[in-house]
Order: sequence, then structure tokens, then C-alpha cells
Amino acid sequence: MAKSPSAAPKPAKSRKPAATLPDALPRFVVTRPTGTLDTFASPRPGRPFEIVFTSEEFTCLCPLTGQPDFAHLTVRYQPDQLCVESKSLKLYFWSFRDKGAFHEAVTNQILDDLVKAVAPFWMRVEGDFLIRGGIRTVVVAEHGTKR
Repeated sequence: MAKSPSAAPKPAKSRKPAATLPDALPRFVVTRPTGTLDTFASPRPGRPFEIVFTSEEFTCLCPLTGQPDFAHLTVRYQPDQLCVESKSLKLYFWSFRDKGAFHEAVTNQILDDLVKAVAPFWMRVEGDFLIRGGIRTVVVAEHGTKR
């Protein structure tokens, strides 16, 4: 089918300039691993409720081989007066990336640090470490009494 002579030509698309990035990112944009856990006041102190954090990106190093170990971590807790801030928890988890630690030790260290930071009624940390050498390791550490 032939085009009719009265059809108007399509306008040319205007080109937008390419996006550019600054030479250096502002200091506040850069995140780094940290051993600090930030907290905030519980929105309902005294009321038993449960907070659950999961991370599928936890890594640490095998203290014997130096090879990376990967884990799914689950933190469940019932806060008393304080709650842990999630971004600081992410950066705290990230701080283990270059540390050698046995699965049992790192799971208990995380529990100890979190309990020290927020003093919950109850807390449970589960480290589900991916298979190495044909063996999957699941470590569960718990503190306090669930209400």
C-alpha cells in the first residue's frame, strides 16, 4: 500500500544529553561496613510484638581455608525499650565479610552484640550456612524468654 502524499512526516526525536556522574560522590552517599548497631525507641514498649529481619547475603570467611562462607541469617526478637535500626544491621552484617569465623562463633557473636545493643525480652538468631563439603550447617542461638 502506497503512502498518501498528504501524510505529514514524523518529527525528528530530540536527543537528550547523556547523563554524567560527578567525579567524586558526596561523603554521605558512601556506605561502609561497621560494627556499630544503631537503635531507636520501641514504638510500643511493654507490649510483646515480634520483629523479624532476614538477610540472604551474609558472608564471612572460613578461618581454616580463607574461603567465603555464605549464609541466610534470620533475627527474630521481642523488643523491650529499644529496636535495632535496619540499615545499621545491614552494615553490621557486612562487617563480617572479611573476618574469619566458625559458623557457631559468628552466630553467637551476632546474638551477643544485638542483645547488648537492644536488651530484648527475647531474641533468636539463626544462621543457615550454605553447603560446603557436602554439609549444610544451621546454627541457632537464643536469649531470654519469649512472651
